[in-house]
Amino acid sequence: MQKMRNTIASITIAFLLLLLLLLHVSVSSAASYDDNNSLYTRFLQCLENHTNPSSQVSNQVYSQSNTSYTSVLRAYIRNARFNSSSTNKPLLIVTASHESHVQAAVICAKSIGLQLKIRSGGHDYAGISYVSDSPFAILDMFQLRSISVDVADESVWVESGATLGELYYRIWEKSKVLGFPGGVCPTVAIGGHVSGGGYGQMIRKYGLAVDQVLDAKIVDVNGNILDRKAMGEDLFWAIRGGGGASFGVILSYKLKLVPVPETVTVFRMERIYDQNQSVTDFVYEWQKVAPATDDGLFMRMLIQPITSRVRRPEKTIRATIVTMFLGNADQLVSLLDKEFPLLELKKENCMEMSWIDSVLWWANFDNGTSPEVLLDRDLDSANFLIRKSDYVQTPISKDGLEWLWKRVTELGKTGFVFNPYGGKMNEISPADAPFPHRAGNLYKIQYSVNWEESSPELEKNYTTQIRRLFSYMTPFVSKNPRRAFLNYRDLDIGVNSFGENSYEEGKVYGVKYFSDNFDRLVKVKTAVDPENFFRNEQSIPTLSSKA
Repeated sequence: MQKMRNTIASITIAFLLLLLLLLHVSVSSAASYDDNNSLYTRFLQCLENHTNPSSQVSNQVYSQSNTSYTSVLRAYIRNARFNSSSTNKPLLIVTASHESHVQAAVICAKSIGLQLKIRSGGHDYAGISYVSDSPFAILDMFQLRSISVDVADESVWVESGATLGELYYRIWEKSKVLGFPGGVCPTVAIGGHVSGGGYGQMIRKYGLAVDQVLDAKIVDVNGNILDRKAMGEDLFWAIRGGGGASFGVILSYKLKLVPVPETVTVFRMERIYDQNQSVTDFVYEWQKVAPATDDGLFMRMLIQPITSRVRRPEKTIRATIVTMFLGNADQLVSLLDKEFPLLELKKENCMEMSWIDSVLWWANFDNGTSPEVLLDRDLDSANFLIRKSDYVQTPISKDGLEWLWKRVTELGKTGFVFNPYGGKMNEISPADAPFPHRAGNLYKIQYSVNWEESSPELEKNYTTQIRRLFSYMTPFVSKNPRRAFLNYRDLDIGVNSFGENSYEEGKVYGVKYFSDNFDRLVKVKTAVDPENFFRNEQSIPTLSSKA
């Protein structure tokens, strides 16, 4: 009997403990819900006080309890690594559809003390436009996508949320002999692409996207809209490659359009490593030709580990050249027959097409695809990926390349993309814009690894792979500092906690992205945003009195 009483007592105590636990969770959840609901109410009321009542700003704000919250958040997540249940989510999302919404969002987030992350397209590899360890809100710019092409002036005003595909399509609608030297991925948005540098197949002919910026509109930390004249040349300089999100919210850019011929030529050719070492000679020669050839020729090189089945299944290397030439096939074949005979290019390897069709070809659409496909934003379709970057200033020797092939095949999946410089990039001062990587660089490297399955083990494996390959490359790349490309965000090279050593922490990654331009960016930041409202893990720090 006593044993039964003890058992009943134990069950009763366990039940009461469980009840208390459930009550605690319920109360905590209710408190959390009340806090979020209160924040939403306060934020919305503030927005309504700072926007035109007819703009219906309430339809532009999503709290975590909104049924559309998840779909809005996921739509522009472009790296599936940051789309997990454990990823810290924004408390609010503001989908601005009018400039006044942007102004109000800045004013209200600042007054409430809420960190504001600015997302134009979500292609930042580290996800810092929509992920944070601190409580935050997202200001999503995807609805601000107007594009106004002026053929007579050969310019275009384009809002930050417009994509490159939309920009290319609208240019093509108005002119068949004008283009823009931007990137190859049509779903990248203008805001991040231009403010971080921006490059594409015409980089050697016309330079970077930032080299075409004529004017801009930005919302500053006080909620004011400033154009180039109002913001002054220092801030205008900073948002042409220094990352707009450190200084304000870029509303739009006025961009200079560039002439393109009615016919351009593209080709894709590859070599696979075998006992004759053809890939090594191929890549070695490419290093000398690609940065020094005709300015209208862009030859990207992809290096990938593959499993060859020519003789027996074995790991080997494939080198692929993907090319665009601003001219016809006869001109291109004649040029490369002299400069790169190892390529053995024939006219039948080439395809002649219009500039807009080359845009589609580079984006891997089938020949004959309608340009209207460039208007498809391909929402909620992210892969898992990791990227890093480097710059090569002297050719890698054949022995060095042979050593690299062994390392790449040992690792198994991580590859390279080599993007040649030279041409126009040699003609522009590294101080002309915050982007400093001009003359002296033969090519830029993008380290690349993708996978499709959500798996912590896979992510750990591929993260280790790409970091090892990055380490292996140390002898072959730029030094003091080892340089990096801002639009290939890489948190491994440093992050900022924005404490007492903010400047010193910022300088660790800042000089890699901006070299000697870093200190000028810090001075601009200190002048326009002294309290450091606009910040992220790798933003420009303010200059403290100590520094």
